[in-house]
Amino acid sequence: MKTIEYRKIDAFTSGNSLGNPAACLYLTEQQILTETEMLNIAQQHKGFVSEVIYCSCISKTTFNLTYYSSECEVDFCGHGTIACMYNLIKENPDLLRLKEIKISTNKKGTLTVYNEVETQNAVFITAPSPKYIGSNLGINEIENNLSISNNQISHSYPIDIINAGLKTLIIPIATFKDEINLFPNEQILKNFCLNNDIDIILIYTLEVDNSQNIAHTRVFAPKYGYLEDPATGSGNSAFGYYMLNNKIWDGSPVTIEQGGIDRIYNIVHISQKENNVIFGGEVTTRIKGIYCI
Repeated sequence: MKTIEYRKIDAFTSGNSLGNPAACLYLTEQQILTETEMLNIAQQHKGFVSEVIYCSCISKTTFNLTYYSSECEVDFCGHGTIACMYNLIKENPDLLRLKEIKISTNKKGTLTVYNEVETQNAVFITAPSPKYIGSNLGINEIENNLSISNNQISHSYPIDIINAGLKTLIIPIATFKDEINLFPNEQILKNFCLNNDIDIILIYTLEVDNSQNIAHTRVFAPKYGYLEDPATGSGNSAFGYYMLNNKIWDGSPVTIEQGGIDRIYNIVHISQKENNVIFGGEVTTRIKGIYCI
């Protein structure tokens, strides 16, 4: 029987918010899991966490991260990276002294983790370089699949597709009330995403619950086996680039509140560093133990 160091960690928690759950498995040099084993473990976590993150050491300052949902391997998982790296830095005195740590991902290359554990109780990560794809989706198609009417969509800013880790369809919503009360059909939305090669859908409004935040977002991810992602690194990174493009944001440190009417809103921090969007936040560790295979 294999035993692997295990943590269940919620990322982007704020106050009493529940964050976004991730399961983190920390592999030793001798522990190697096959793709089938990693998917099986993720399937066992369906409904318990959004993604499972497998972390292995490349060197003293570089780590490899692989991401799985219950459906498949995921190109990049922002909240899982935050959860995994915060715990790794927090529990390792040598890493805690470092300001920057490198992570290698299977799909998005090498990224930088910025250690602010002792100063802000948080870690920040460089988002993958953005790809500006643009959208030619019709309004009627979006309305039908998202269960939304034309007057609920804001026409002050464009509908767009940007990939900053995951291919993200970004849709502006006219009012805060409309945005937090939207609950589309999961299967219809999943088919829409698969048919249009979309990873996740981010809806947003510039009306906010707390004026300290720049925007309110929600992210739907039915492609990965669940309707809504409660707090999202990659989606909000794409939204950060979207805000820069549309002159909503100047790149200074800001916070984004995320979630529907059914939860306490989670908080994602974003800022710009060397022309790249970086994202981060606090985490809460819920379970420490070992995972048995």
